[in-house]
Amino acid sequence: MSDAVTVLPPLREVIARYGLNASKALGQNFLFDGQLLKRIAAVPGDLRDAEVLEVGPGPGGLTRALLAAGARVTAIERDRRCIPALAELGEAYPGQLRVIEGDAMEIEASALFEGKPHIVSNLPYNIGTALLVGWLSTSWLPWWQSCTLMFQKEVAERIVAKTNDDHYGRLAVLAQWRSTARIAMPVHRSAFTPPPKVMSAVVHLTPVEAPEGVNFAILERLTGAAFGQRRKMLRQSLKGVPGALDALERIGVEATRRAETLSVEDFTALAKAVGSTRRD
Repeated sequence: MSDAVTVLPPLREVIARYGLNASKALGQNFLFDGQLLKRIAAVPGDLRDAEVLEVGPGPGGLTRALLAAGARVTAIERDRRCIPALAELGEAYPGQLRVIEGDAMEIEASALFEGKPHIVSNLPYNIGTALLVGWLSTSWLPWWQSCTLMFQKEVAERIVAKTNDDHYGRLAVLAQWRSTARIAMPVHRSAFTPPPKVMSAVVHLTPVEAPEGVNFAILERLTGAAFGQRRKMLRQSLKGVPGALDALERIGVEATRRAETLSVEDFTALAKAVGSTRRD
């Protein structure tokens, strides 16, 4: 595999040959730094013969690092301009790369794998959060082993934030109630072509057993309502969620508190209580 890496043309040359200017409409920002890409590919651990899902590979910078690490990569790419460049990678790594042309928001990724893949992606910024929430909303334990994802730094901070942090909100609760989430590394805006206006960071998530009796849809609605009006007390922000105020009283959380003061455990207890009320 290392021999194949040495014969690959420089990524900048591939991009120039195929005219692959990053598309703002598709949320593309390309990475060229081979050492940085190697570090990102190493975050999930040993990928030799492991299945990996990559969304939005573009010209294949991160794909190269994943293939060199020994992964069997399934890449979903919406931009058909990038398909020939990815095909070159497939030829350099026979049997290791499967490219699916299409929109990751519309493809049932779990159906593409027999085992549990790692998800490793420099996600298009315009769909990254929606994809993550979709991967978190699946039945648990999920169809994936881990997620190693590039986000805007502010989004990354929202995923890993703790109670009473300015970044703590809906995304933190949805991510942390049944996975561990950490920032694996910051990535400076200058690492990208073209450089985005904001800094980025790589987030690593690994699934853990979820609390029993918690319905994801209920938790999503509760966090959406509570943090949608985060400056208001819960008795105001949650009044539109059937059973929420009664459930607050039952679990001993004062309705005069605000959303950012509730822990992830508080929200899961609240969702469980609301769910049990609806079944009664």
